Amino acid sequence: MAEHFPVLVIVIPLLSAVIIPVVGRNNTLYSWYITVAVTLSCFLISLSLLNTVMSKGKISYWLGGWEPPWGIEYVVDYLNAFVLIVVAFIAFIVSLYAKKSVEKEIDENKITPFYSIYLLFVAGLMGIVITGDIFNLYVFLEIASLAGYALIAVGRKRAALMASYNYLILGTIAATFILLGIGYLYMVTGTLNMADLRDRLPMLYESRVVRTAFAFFTVGLSLKLALFPLHAWLPNAYTYAPSVVSAIMAATATKVGAYALLRVMFTVFKPEFDLQVVPVTKILIVLALIAIIAGSVLAVAQTNLKRMLAYSSVGQIGYIVLGAALANQVAMTGSLLHILNHSLMKGALFLAVGAVVYKLGIEEISGLKGMGKKMPFTMAAFTVGGISMIGVPLTVGFVSKWYIVLGALASDMWFIVPVILLSSLLTAVYFWRIIEGIYFAVPDGAGQIRDDAPLGLLVPTMVLAGLCIFFGVAAVIPASIAGKAANMLLGGV
Repeated sequence: MAEHFPVLVIVIPLLSAVIIPVVGRNNTLYSWYITVAVTLSCFLISLSLLNTVMSKGKISYWLGGWEPPWGIEYVVDYLNAFVLIVVAFIAFIVSLYAKKSVEKEIDENKITPFYSIYLLFVAGLMGIVITGDIFNLYVFLEIASLAGYALIAVGRKRAALMASYNYLILGTIAATFILLGIGYLYMVTGTLNMADLRDRLPMLYESRVVRTAFAFFTVGLSLKLALFPLHAWLPNAYTYAPSVVSAIMAATATKVGAYALLRVMFTVFKPEFDLQVVPVTKILIVLALIAIIAGSVLAVAQTNLKRMLAYSSVGQIGYIVLGAALANQVAMTGSLLHILNHSLMKGALFLAVGAVVYKLGIEEISGLKGMGKKMPFTMAAFTVGGISMIGVPLTVGFVSKWYIVLGALASDMWFIVPVILLSSLLTAVYFWRIIEGIYFAVPDGAGQIRDDAPLGLLVPTMVLAGLCIFFGVAAVIPASIAGKAANMLLGGV
């Protein structure tokens, strides 16, 4: 059975998404049980796949036994095994958290469809990561996107509908760009298999069709991952979506978009194409640096918690793109580590905010004054997420930023260092004003009575916050895997 794990990690959530509306018709609780069991299964399968890659090397799974490039291939190497685990783990933790939060923020008649769409979203993300076929990547990208539009719109806020509509428009533009890129590559190579494309493309690097296809991929995927200035869909989507949706999307969707961009840039095309044939890495470095500063500045200006975290994500996505665009082993390792680290940090922060929304309905920063006494454990998790985002040593945020700084110095781009320091300072500004209010502002009478979030919300939040510390101290564990994935990307294997 283990030999079928690469396909089971997709099939299980897809089939479960179909089963849930039937099973959950009479009792919505069954929908939640299935979602938790499925996401846990996906996480365990992902761990097994990484273990197989570490012991036996890259996995190639042929659907229906059809040999690639004619058949569809699923491939698992260090890179996608690493991202699979991140996506599956966050999906599992958020599903644990979802029960009470969903009951509070979503109408009862929509709860069962919500869990069904949630699993479609997870299946889409897992499919993007594991497929070795570029058209299948597009198909799974659309499954995840369509599910994402529905998840954002399912909340009770009317503004969520407009946020979903904006995301739909921009997501469709991005999908069109990506599909055009795929069509152009198929037109000149006659193949859709990524490994086969990698072998055939070098002799066509001077082709305008190939360069145009690459441009379509870069713009389309940058829109999907919300790279500044193509981030317009993200702030409203994260702000008005239900708390569970904000958490899962902030922690996984943009990271998978970043994975897809890396996959196309460094394995479909070879690194020398990005570095020598087209100046894409130089353009991405400039955009990433602007994103890092602009995202932080815009976050400072916000008064709504979710919107502040959303703009913060725009800056953090800049770190991931910056590390990749520097295209050396150390910076690339930092970029991949930031995929994991930002998932943990932003996941913890959005879950903590969701717990506050559940208990008090507060979304404004000013509402958190004195909350350290009322909700001490939730606020402790928020604080850990905040100091991790700043990059305080012994937290995960410091580790990935440190790798990217070393990578910038290795590339003689010292000017990147003050940009990262300035961004960390701005991050400290917008998180410190909250942390100061939480612990040092005088609460009103009701605020002095301890009344923390229920365990169903608290435990998943504390787990993510705890991992922000654990992987900040034991950074060698993810860094060893990310380092091998970085070597693979830059070696073009």
